[in-house]
Amino acid sequence: MKAVVTVMLKQGVLDPQGAAVQSALGSMGFDGVSGVRQGKVIELELADGTSEAQVNEMCEKLLANTVIESYRVEMSAVGESA
Repeated sequence: MKAVVTVMLKQGVLDPQGAAVQSALGSMGFDGVSGVRQGKVIELELADGTSEAQVNEMCEKLLANTVIESYRVEMSAVGESA
């Protein structure tokens, strides 16, 4: 099993990395970018039988700071794209 966890700052939370990327893109001539949010992707190789509920628990306890971040979990069998 494989899980892909996408963690992003919640709306309304200041994203200084996203602002820096947006500024840099503007400096490079990419003026059409009006907003950038930066996050992280975590890929987990899981033992067969690991449930999505268990992955959610991992997120709640370690992988995401749920006070300021939200997360999305995508589960797939190994070899499939999540």
